[in-house]
Amino acid sequence: MNAQFKKGALELCVLSQLKNADRYGYQLTDAVSQEMAIAPGTLYLVLKRLKEEALVETYLVESGEGPARKYYHLTEEGRSRQQQLVKEWQEFVAAVGRLVEAE
Repeated sequence: MNAQFKKGALELCVLSQLKNADRYGYQLTDAVSQEMAIAPGTLYLVLKRLKEEALVETYLVESGEGPARKYYHLTEEGRSRQQQLVKEWQEFVAAVGRLVEAE
């Protein structure tokens, strides 16, 4: 898959994965990696930026299998951003589809 396509879509993918449930970093990486190849650590950079932009919040949960896990939770601003990005993505895909099919 084209790296530039993935780069532009990762924020939307992460926000969408957090829409219905809080997740910790490895869960997010695993979910995204099942659909597309990503370099190790890539999502953590995205998550760091989303936290800096107040789109996600974090909290720790003790784990019986090792150290506490940092969970990510969408803020209200994050939910709004996810909805906005979905709309923009759908418009983008439709526009590209029209251009590709207009041979």
